[in-house]
Amino acid sequence: MVNEQDKYWLALYDVPQIGGSRALRLLKKTSLTRLFTGSVLYLQSLGLDTAQQQSILNPDWLAIENTLNWLADQPERYLIPITSNDYPLTLKNIGSPPLLLYVEGNVELLSKPQIAMVGTRDPSYYGKRHAHSFAVELVQEGLVVTSGLAIGVDSECHRSALAAKGHTIAVLGTGLANIYPKRHQKLAQQIREQGALVSEFSPFTQARPEHFPRRNRIVSGLSLGVVVIEAALNSGSLISARYAVEQGREVFALPGAIDNPMAAGCHYLIQQGAKLITQISDITDELTYINVSTNSEQTDLFSAVPETVSLPNQIILDSVGYEVTTADIIAEHSQQPVSQVLTSLIELELDNWVSVVPGGYVRSQRRG
Repeated sequence: MVNEQDKYWLALYDVPQIGGSRALRLLKKTSLTRLFTGSVLYLQSLGLDTAQQQSILNPDWLAIENTLNWLADQPERYLIPITSNDYPLTLKNIGSPPLLLYVEGNVELLSKPQIAMVGTRDPSYYGKRHAHSFAVELVQEGLVVTSGLAIGVDSECHRSALAAKGHTIAVLGTGLANIYPKRHQKLAQQIREQGALVSEFSPFTQARPEHFPRRNRIVSGLSLGVVVIEAALNSGSLISARYAVEQGREVFALPGAIDNPMAAGCHYLIQQGAKLITQISDITDELTYINVSTNSEQTDLFSAVPETVSLPNQIILDSVGYEVTTADIIAEHSQQPVSQVLTSLIELELDNWVSVVPGGYVRSQRRG
């Protein structure tokens, strides 16, 4: 489903250091068409720096045309900008909402009540059994099961929701034309037919390690709560849980054997206040009390007030230099767990405080 404005949204996405909220403030002053047909002087009047001006004046129209062709090639492919009525309000109101969403499948599911299910890539029989049973019972309650298409708990939850004739959403850390992992091509096709695939990355984007924590904020941002089924202490599932807490979502955790390292992350979450679950009612009863705001006016994305940033951790930022710094070194300097460091780095990257480069991270020359 392509329209004339889509080419400008795709071009805007490529403009450096303009994320979702900043782009919306820019569009309060101008229109997409005016932005991409204006002069250098006009762009300067909008407060854009030289790199931003050059990106707007010289979009990669060939790459944009390839993306538009991909969108038009099959039915039920959608490009959803943050201003669209199809953009889910729960996601719009998180701290760093994606500017664009690519969707294949049933786009209406994005605004349906969802529960995220995440966990280890190497679950035990116990973990698989409970991932299956909870996913089946959640869709039978009319909820959409949302996960990340990863090996292990994610794929078990997707398959179980599909087998129960329910709906499921897979959020990818790659473009939708590059399903990852490759072994889940058939599963992805089933989800297209019975649910939806979602990504903030352009269709041909390859897998990169830094993409998956960014994906996790969307998984939790779409959902009313996050269920963690088996996770080690350094698991990416704990990043999803942290995002859920920051976004005001409920976190549910399945307990396991105390000598199972794949249960240690769940036990840690329970100690930190996550709700211990043993049956479906532990989740559904809590939904009565969950208040995820879907009021688009609560977070004024069009505010003319200059952007301010609440840093996830000043110590993390202070540990990143203008030379390439690895995540391990940042963790060592900041004396924080690597999982927490990676979450903070993603947040700092989304707010343009740091940049991802080959080999690690560098401090950005951030502009207002």
